[in-house]
Parts: sequence; C-alpha cells; structure tokens
Amino acid sequence: MTPRTFLLRGLIAGLVAGFAAFLIAYAIAEPQIDTAIAIEEAGSAAAAHSHDATAADDHHGEAADVSRDTQSTWGLATGTILLGTVLGGATALAAAFALGRLGSLSPRSSTALVAATGFVATALVPFLKYPSTPPAVGSGDTIGERTALYFGFWTISLVAAIAAVMLARRLLAQLGAFASVVVGCAVYLVVVVIAGLILPTVNEVGDFPADTLWYFRRESILTIAALWAVLGVVLTGLVGRDADRVAEAQRRRELAASL
Repeated sequence: MTPRTFLLRGLIAGLVAGFAAFLIAYAIAEPQIDTAIAIEEAGSAAAAHSHDATAADDHHGEAADVSRDTQSTWGLATGTILLGTVLGGATALAAAFALGRLGSLSPRSSTALVAATGFVATALVPFLKYPSTPPAVGSGDTIGERTALYFGFWTISLVAAIAAVMLARRLLAQLGAFASVVVGCAVYLVVVVIAGLILPTVNEVGDFPADTLWYFRRESILTIAALWAVLGVVLTGLVGRDADRVAEAQRRRELAASL
C-alpha cells in the first residue's frame, strides 16, 4: 500500500463522486439556479431605462457566450467531475500519510476519518460562514473580495483541522483516545469560531426572495455533502480491500515460513 496506490484509488473514488454530485446537482440545484436567473432577468427588465441596469445587461450578455443548456449539463458535469477527481487525489494522499499515524486505527478507519475531516474542514465549516449565493445576489464589484474572504477562511479551517489532528495524536499516549479527540476538536472549534467572528460578514442579499435563497443554499450543501460522502465511502472501500489483500498475503507468507 504505497502513496501511488492510494492516489490511484483516490482518483477513481473522486471520479465516481464527481459524477454522483453532477447527477444530484442537475436534479435539485439547477432548478434553483434557473429560478434565480429568472429573478435577475426580471429585475433587469424592470429597470431597463436606468444606466446601471443597462450596464448590467451588457455584462450579462457578454457572459452568455456559453448557453445555459451547456452550463447546466456538460459544463456542470465537467466542473463536478474535475473537482471530485482533485479532491479524491488530495484526500487519498492525506489518507496515505495518516495510515499508521492515528493510533491503532485500521486503514479503513483512518481513511474514513480523513475523508470526514476533509468534509468538515474544507466544505461544511467554510459554508457556514460564507454560504454559496445564486445569480442576482451580490455585487459584481465585490466578487474578488468575497472570494478572498472565503478562501482565507477555508485556509484557516484546513490548517486548524490539521493542527488539531496532530495535537490529538501527540496527546494520545497521555490522555487516551477519547480525551485526546475531545481536546483536538475543542481546539479546532475555538480557532474557527474566533476566525469566524473576526472576519467580516458578507450580506448582499438585498430584496432577493428568502425562500429561493434558502432552497439554493440547501441544495448546494446537499450536493457538496453527497460528493464527500460518495468519495469517502468509495475510497474507504477500495483502501480496505487493498488492506485485506495485503494482510492475506502476509498471513500466507508467515504460514509458508512456519512450515
């Protein structure tokens, strides 16, 4: 079980997870995006005589080089599959590094723990602070600032999660498994809560319908959770199968040596 083996398994798991995420996003998230686009277009048409609305329409027309049908099918599939593959490879390499370094956890358990940590640190917690927004929400002038804030908090969450795992591993011998995990989780929560309070809040919703915004964000987190769930299950299964093969080969060698 080498890092190369883990990487290959991760790419396979990420490919499957990305395709699953595409199916879920197409079924439940794309209708909410269509609704948001319709609201945006209706608002632009109502203010067609204002200079700002005209500029927004021109910008929208320039951005419409790719048709909506292409965006919601091939474009969406390409994005989710590419994202899933990248996350799968990165998660697999992290699982390879964690193997044998998380106490007595088996390859299956350590891989599942790495995938769960990755979901919480890089998807769930950043989403809680800076949730995704549909079209027509937010000013185009603040896209760069909002993107920087999101990835800044994303980085803080990821680094804090890695540090918490390393701290829990160091305390394992003195405190035991349960206490060390509690301490690690507490440290992570303290760091991300403080960072979340310090970083500015983005509130550019305006008069956008609250129900549409809620449905969009709900479907977005469900899609992300599905991607990570499929990735974790498939990767854990593949790694566990390899671990069983290695263990069986080792038993055969030991049996042959004892004869």
